[in-house]
Amino acid sequence: MEVPDIMTTIRQRKGGRLAEAAEEQLSEEKNVKPDGKIQSDHTGGKLWNILSLTVGGIVAVCLGLLTSVYVATLHENDLWFSNIKEVEREISFRTECGLYYSYYKQMVQAASIQQGLHGLVYDNKTESVRTINILERMNVYQEVFLSILYRILPIQQYLEPVYFYIYTLFGLQAVYVIALYVTSWLLSGTWLSGLLAAFWYITNRIDTTRVEFTIPLRENWALPFFAVQIAAITYLLRTHLQPAHERLTLLAVFIATFLFSLTWQFNQFMMLIQALVLFILDCFDMLPTAKVTWLYIIQLSGLLLVCVLQFFNSMILGSLLISFNASVLIARTIQKNLKKGGLLSRLGKLFLHVLFVSCLTLLVNKLIKKILNLESDEHIFKFLKAKFGFGATRDFDANLYLCEEAFGLLPLNTFSRLSDTLLFYVYIFVLFPMTVAAATVAFQNLSGSTKVGKLMEKMEDCTIALKPGAAYNLVHTVLFGCLALSTMRMKYLWTSHMCVFASFGLCSTEVWGLILKCVRLYTSQRTYVIRYSLPIITLLYISYKFWPGIMDELSELREFYDPDTVELMNWIKSNTPNTAVFAGSMQLLAGVKLCTGRILTNHPHYEDKNLRERTKQIYQIYAKRSPGDVYRILQSFGTDYVILEDSICYERRHSRGCRLRDLLDIANGHIMDGLGENEPDLKPSLYPRFCEEIKKNLPSYTVHFTRVFQNKTFHVYKLARHK
Repeated sequence: MEVPDIMTTIRQRKGGRLAEAAEEQLSEEKNVKPDGKIQSDHTGGKLWNILSLTVGGIVAVCLGLLTSVYVATLHENDLWFSNIKEVEREISFRTECGLYYSYYKQMVQAASIQQGLHGLVYDNKTESVRTINILERMNVYQEVFLSILYRILPIQQYLEPVYFYIYTLFGLQAVYVIALYVTSWLLSGTWLSGLLAAFWYITNRIDTTRVEFTIPLRENWALPFFAVQIAAITYLLRTHLQPAHERLTLLAVFIATFLFSLTWQFNQFMMLIQALVLFILDCFDMLPTAKVTWLYIIQLSGLLLVCVLQFFNSMILGSLLISFNASVLIARTIQKNLKKGGLLSRLGKLFLHVLFVSCLTLLVNKLIKKILNLESDEHIFKFLKAKFGFGATRDFDANLYLCEEAFGLLPLNTFSRLSDTLLFYVYIFVLFPMTVAAATVAFQNLSGSTKVGKLMEKMEDCTIALKPGAAYNLVHTVLFGCLALSTMRMKYLWTSHMCVFASFGLCSTEVWGLILKCVRLYTSQRTYVIRYSLPIITLLYISYKFWPGIMDELSELREFYDPDTVELMNWIKSNTPNTAVFAGSMQLLAGVKLCTGRILTNHPHYEDKNLRERTKQIYQIYAKRSPGDVYRILQSFGTDYVILEDSICYERRHSRGCRLRDLLDIANGHIMDGLGENEPDLKPSLYPRFCEEIKKNLPSYTVHFTRVFQNKTFHVYKLARHK
C-alpha cells in the first residue's frame, strides 16, 4: 500500500529484433508478386530499409538515454542529492520506497551474500515478535540481485551503493522509452511514430511516470518490463512469422512477463486485465487461437515460477489470474465448436462460453482459497466492493484505501494537461475509427460473412485495416483506460500506452486509409503525405511549446529540507539500543528502519492479513482509547518506543470522515470529531483522544509512558516496564 509522505519538504537551494519487423511491415505495405519478389517504386529499396532501420534504432537508443539523463537530472536538481547527508538521502525515499531500499542496504552491508540472504529469509526486524520471510512476503528480488551485483563488480571505490541503485532505476527508463518507441514503430511501420511516442512520453512526464521522486517504488521496476512484453506481443501477432522467429519472440514474451511479475506485487491484477484483452479478442476471432493459447500459458508459467521463487506466496496462489487462465484453457477443451455456425448460433455459444468461464473462474478461485485458507488479498476486494457502490463499509483497511487520493477517480485536470501536448486529442481521434473498425470486424467474424448488408459493404475495408497487433493494442488501451479512470494510481499504465497508440494512429496508413475512404478522398499519395506531414508538424509544435519549459525545469535548483525528521533519526541512532522496538505510522516506520535499523511493529507493505490487523491495533494511538488499553496493545507487540506525529493527530489534509482519526473512530463505533453528521449507531467514547491527552502529562498516562524526545513534528514516548 502506498501512503502519502508527510515527512519530506523541498525548499529553494541556497548557494552551492527489429530489422525483420521493419522489413516485414514495409513488405505488407507494397505489392508482392506470387514468386515473393517485392515491387517497389523506389530504387535501392533494400538499402533504404537498412538505412531507415539503422537511423530509427539509433534514434530510439538516444531518446532512451536522454530520458534517463533527464529524470536523473531532475532528481538531483530537486534534492541536491549529491550534496546532502546520507540520512537525508535515505529519508528522501518516501514511505514504502524506504522499506524496499532498506533491504538493498541490508544486503550490501551484510558480512557475506549468504548472511544477507539468511537475514532476509529469517527476518525478525521488520515485524516485532515475528520472524518473516521477506523474499516470500515482498517483491524484493531486484534489490537482492542489485546488491549482489554491486558486491561482485569492482565499482565500490568509484560509486556509492545508493548511486548504483538509483542509476539502475533511471537506466530502466531508457528501456521503457525504447520499448514504447519500438511498439509504435511495429504498429505503424515507421520510426517517426516511435519518435512521436517518446516525445509525448517525455513532455507528459507528470502523467506518464513518477520515477524521479519515488525511485524504489515497485512499478518503476516493473513497467519497463511490461512495455517490453507489449512490444514482444505486438511483434508476435504479426502474420507470416517464421517458426524460429516466433519461438524467439515467445521466449522474449516469457522473460518480460516473468520479470514484470517478479518485480511488482500487483502483477496479477495487471495481467488479469491483459488476459481479458486476449479473451475478448479470441471470442471475436480477431487473434490467432494458437498464439493466444501460448500467451495464456506464458502468463501462467511466469506467475507460477515467481510463486516458487517467493516460497509459494499465498497471494499469487489465490490470484484470479491463475483461476481465469486455467478456466479458459479448460473451457476450450470442453467447448470445441465455438467458432462454427451462423450469427445467432455464434452469439448463443459465446454467451454460454463467457458464462461458463466466469463461473468456473470464481469456483476455482474460491476452492483454492478455501483449501489453502488464503486471505492475503481480501482487503482489495473489500475496497473494490465499497468503491463501486456495493454497500458502505466500516472496514478500516477498505476505508484507508478509499480515502487516499491515489485510489480515487482520475482527476479531470489530467485530461487538460494531456490535451496541452495534443496527445489526448489525437488519442480520441485515433480511438474512434479504430473502435468502429474493430466492431465491424467482430461482427463480420461472428456472422461468418464479409457481405452482410449495405453497412458491411461500406465498411469492407475495415477487414484490411485492423491487423491482430493493432486489435490487441486497441482493446489493451481501452481496458487499461477504464482502470486508470477508476483508480488514479494506475494511470501510468494507461498514459504511457496512450502515447504509443496515438502516435501509431497518426502515422498509420491503415487508419488514414480508412478515414479517407470514408470521405471518398483516398489516394495512396495523399495517405503517404498525411502520415508523414502531420507527425512532423506535431513534433515541431511540441518542441516549440515545451522546450523552453523543459530548459527552465532543468535549471531550477532546490535542496532537500526536513530538519525535524533528520533530528528524529539522529536521536534514535544515538539514544536507543539497536534492539529497540518502535511503533508509529507505517510511512514513518519505513524511514526508521532504513535510517536506523531499529525493529518495527508495522510497515507500509500491506499485503498480509496479520499485518493489517496489527497496524489497526497500533493506530489506536490516534483513537479515543484509554492509556491502559493503548499500553497493553503496544506491549503485546514488544514495543519500547512509540512515535506520535502532530500531522496525523491534528490532520487537516483530508476532509472529515477521511482523516485517520475518523476512520479509527468509525471502526471503533465512536462519534467523529468536529461539526457534521454521524451515523446513528455511533456512540461517544468514554475516553479522550490518546495522542492529544498524553501531551498533558496526566498521572494515568505518565505511569505507562515517559516522553524522551520531541520537536515541532514528532513526540517520542518510552513505555514503562511493569512487572
